[in-house]
Amino acid sequence: MSKLNLLIAEDDVNLGKLLNTFLTAKGFQTTLCENGEIAFNTFRKGDFDFLILDVMMPVKDGFTVAKEIREFDKEIPILFLTAKSMKEDKLSGFASGADDYLTKPFEMEELLARINAILRRAKGDADKEEKNQYEIGKIKYDASLQTIELDGESTRLTTKENMLFHLLVKNKNEVLDRNAALKAVWGDDNYFNGRSMDVYIAKLRKIIKSDESLQIVNVHGQGFKLIAQ
Repeated sequence: MSKLNLLIAEDDVNLGKLLNTFLTAKGFQTTLCENGEIAFNTFRKGDFDFLILDVMMPVKDGFTVAKEIREFDKEIPILFLTAKSMKEDKLSGFASGADDYLTKPFEMEELLARINAILRRAKGDADKEEKNQYEIGKIKYDASLQTIELDGESTRLTTKENMLFHLLVKNKNEVLDRNAALKAVWGDDNYFNGRSMDVYIAKLRKIIKSDESLQIVNVHGQGFKLIAQ
């Protein structure tokens, strides 16, 4: 079984190194980021199984990073680390998408126990891999292979088409926030990237148009929705 890939965002250099060394020794693959902005961009470009986010970070705090990630990935486990212990801060953490919350200082073995408990609840890496294959309406979609099979034909998607369609599929029958999708796929929600995404949406509509049970619609002022009847 491949190692689980953890992203750690911690601005305290010493603690960051300690976390990195400890979790690597426990069999995880780790990537350490020094602030929230770097963490978000690294997550967008990588393939991670678990996030450990410090709350108080420069540039972008952990709550903000979690909220932005939750807009396009509602499933990846998130554990917050913080020096704060007030009830209100914990509630804010859970509201922004946390699976658990660990207050500093803490024992490394407690951190490991929390990670393993969250992973068990999330059903681990094997189940996560299965979510790369979907059957929606008449289509078979494989996010790993970047293919859509429909009416006996297989269409291979470009990387950006695949990333965008995967977001739509994971959020089917729910609104996919436009800005969140732009940041996830293009890294920036500026006007030009927005026009580019509109072109990609049009391409995806053409690919699935023969399946009348599926439709990608615009939700004015919000984003897009993949309607699966």
